[in-house]
This record gives sequence, C-alpha cells and structure tokens, in this order.
Amino acid sequence: MRLTVFWELMADHFGAGYAETFARDHVMAELGGRTVHEALDAGWEAKDVWRAVCTAMGVPAERR
Repeated sequence: MRLTVFWELMADHFGAGYAETFARDHVMAELGGRTVHEALDAGWEAKDVWRAVCTAMGVPAERR
C-alpha cells in the first residue's frame, strides 16, 4: 500500500483534520506502543499500520 493511499484511508475514516492528530498523538498497543507516525518512521509497512488502526479503532470490514 502506498503512503498516499494510507493517508486517504485515514482521512476517509477519521476526517481530514482529525486523521493527522490521531496519527501523531494516539499510542496503540497494536503498533508496539507507537503512534502511527512512529510506526511508519520505524519502517512498518503502511498496510500493516492500517490493519492495526482498523483493529484498534473498530473500522468496519467494508472500509478496510
């Protein structure tokens, strides 16, 4: 998954304004105690980060 697609999915689910705040501030156990930005910076694949976000935030299956 390209990062541009990842950020589009984040914006679609959370809203353009909140997606960035969530990615910067929300620490998730599914990402090893990292935020989205920290996980991506640490080399996690965007698709794996998106899956973790979906699991943590209960994103409906049709939006995954």
